[in-house]
Amino acid sequence: MAAEHAISPTREEDYPEWYQQALKAADLAENSPVRGCMVIKPWGLGIWENIQKTLDQKIKATGHENVYFPLFIPLSFLEKEASHVEGFAKECAVVTHHRLEQKDGRLVPTAELEEPLIVRPTSETIIGDSFSKWIKSYRDLPLLINQWANVVRWELRTRLFLRTSEFLWQEGHTAHATEEDARQEVEVAAEMYRQLLEEALAVPVIIGEKSEGERFPGAVTTVSLEAMMQDRKALQAGTSHYLGQNFARAQNIQFLNANGEHEYAHTTSWGVSTRLVGAMIMAHGDDDGIRVPPRVAPKHIVILPVIPKAEAQSEVFAYADRLAADLRKAAYQGSPIIVHVDKRELRGGEKNWQWIKKGIPLRIEVGPRDVKNDAAVVYRRDQSVREKMFLSREQLLSNAALLLDSIQQQYFKQAKAYRDEHTQYGIANYEEFRSFFTPSNQEKPEIHGGFVVAKWCGDERVSRPLLEALKVTIRCLPREQSGTKGKCVLTGRDAEIDAIFAKAY
Repeated sequence: MAAEHAISPTREEDYPEWYQQALKAADLAENSPVRGCMVIKPWGLGIWENIQKTLDQKIKATGHENVYFPLFIPLSFLEKEASHVEGFAKECAVVTHHRLEQKDGRLVPTAELEEPLIVRPTSETIIGDSFSKWIKSYRDLPLLINQWANVVRWELRTRLFLRTSEFLWQEGHTAHATEEDARQEVEVAAEMYRQLLEEALAVPVIIGEKSEGERFPGAVTTVSLEAMMQDRKALQAGTSHYLGQNFARAQNIQFLNANGEHEYAHTTSWGVSTRLVGAMIMAHGDDDGIRVPPRVAPKHIVILPVIPKAEAQSEVFAYADRLAADLRKAAYQGSPIIVHVDKRELRGGEKNWQWIKKGIPLRIEVGPRDVKNDAAVVYRRDQSVREKMFLSREQLLSNAALLLDSIQQQYFKQAKAYRDEHTQYGIANYEEFRSFFTPSNQEKPEIHGGFVVAKWCGDERVSRPLLEALKVTIRCLPREQSGTKGKCVLTGRDAEIDAIFAKAY
């Protein structure tokens, strides 16, 4: 008899639909009346706030300061950097009017702007304009700022958290006197993101440089962090860009060096977004719902009072409250453990399953017997939903933080094992490559493939049509190169570069 699960369909049956249903069951977000946008609900925003708090501390610890720039960018600013505007032109939302009037019972725009305004798709151009005013001398460098904001990219195909027309993010922008300093900044940002993803979100990543065809528009180099989801597709979890002097020349960001000569600054930009919530869902979720790593969970523990008879309620509630208060005195990752006592008038099974689907790390049941024994029944979300531990109150209080950390480490271990299992190093030619990325079961086209690590000759012109035919991309050229020589998996030419190939979101 097949096991019953809370989410239907299962990941194996229909992964894209599983994602939508798991997200809905966890009450993370919903579609808004505006096409392609989302309403982020408390549990979803709580996860993002913890991501934000964790990363913001790292950003400030590395010398960056937070700022805020306008949502609207003059069209002429984007026009200054040709490759940048070309890269974002199709995704831009444009404001052309600033007044509404009633005509024939309808509101219509009437006052046209002298210059159209772009709703921020990214802020290099408008921040560059300010940099050109703020930077005069080498003494003003490096200039290190960060912005937490929303951006708009008018996507045709949207999916909650993964790709929406409006999303939340942070974008770092820096200016430096030398290329060496700027490239070092790119590495600082990439390392902050690695720590965030691997240590807080428990998502293992591979860091590497993007090929020329996959770079950020206008960048000299783009460093990306690539993660594998449970449908074996790649998800770009963060990027850091060395922009060279391209934007400095376009925005006239110049400084007087120590020799009294004018130079253009070297700039960088880097960012991650609410897409990380989607990455967390797809990296850790199971067929009973999402699973939230404790370090980003809005709540760590839920206490579920079990009331077999009405007369037991006051005693069990009082015990649950005392237990919660004592647990809150314990620390996890330097902060109090966040505990919620769920006293809603719902059937015990329904209430329990709601928290399972939300992915809360620890569930604790207490009833009259537990009150009498000064104990509790504990369930870990990284284990079977029916697997439980019987702990004394003293054992629970002394081990709560250890249990949370164990769950955190287990999620990372499981995700890394899955990625390693579905990473292929032995593919030697294009026929094998095509077979690997071609579904053998046409009824489940999303369940196939994974990562391929293979040699690449570096010829984008020849490679692109071969990859596009399979809907595969070069995810990155990983930092850890083997240093060996071989044949390009696409063209058969001599090659030395190791590349990671995958289908991607």
